[in-house]
Amino acid sequence: MDKTFGKAKSTGDGGEHWMSVSDLMAGLMMVFLFISVALMRDAVVERDKIKEVAETYQETQQAIYEALYAEFKEDLDRWGAELNRDDLSLNFTSPDVLFAQGSSHLTPKFKSILDNFIPRYLEVLDKYKPSIQEIRIEGHTSSRWNHDTGVNEAYFRNMALSQSRTRAVLNYMVELNPVRVEHAGWVKANVAAVGYSSSKLVLRDDGTEDERRSRRVSFRVITNAEEQIMKILGSK
Repeated sequence: MDKTFGKAKSTGDGGEHWMSVSDLMAGLMMVFLFISVALMRDAVVERDKIKEVAETYQETQQAIYEALYAEFKEDLDRWGAELNRDDLSLNFTSPDVLFAQGSSHLTPKFKSILDNFIPRYLEVLDKYKPSIQEIRIEGHTSSRWNHDTGVNEAYFRNMALSQSRTRAVLNYMVELNPVRVEHAGWVKANVAAVGYSSSKLVLRDDGTEDERRSRRVSFRVITNAEEQIMKILGSK
């Protein structure tokens, strides 16, 4: 006959004794301990994988920055351009060189710069393609449209303008002969044109808008570190 806390067990002399509650609890605790150790081990393995991806990401970011800087350091000033280490963006910040006021037509000077810049840019990035998720051509404007335009209207007018400008740059890019010959498929699959309007203004030290430097076109490298981390998390 079974009791509430246990089951009868035979002893060597034919008698019986009852498993105590403490024995049951001790057994369950051992089971839970083994489960906890297994879960902790999995967590440590995942943490180490994510740490490895993060370290590789930092190393790749640094390597791409150094390669771009070595290639373009002599050109940045004369192009009116800046290279940002933190987000791997190369920013063309002389608006008069890029487009006419309110226009999405590339100036002859900007076309000349792109003729020189784009093939060299893609050549530098060629060895890093496995680590690159996307090259993003970003269009940015100041918050101004004209003196009679409200804030919201100015934002959406500038949105349309920034989108038109980045599409014009991308279109010019894919039509360049070195791109069509060597990089056409990769560019179409991995280069995007995005207009941000005035959502990413450049501010002076005192917090006021630097309208001139806000009007810019950026080529930004986005690595796939986040995608690798999500794959690790998704494989759980």
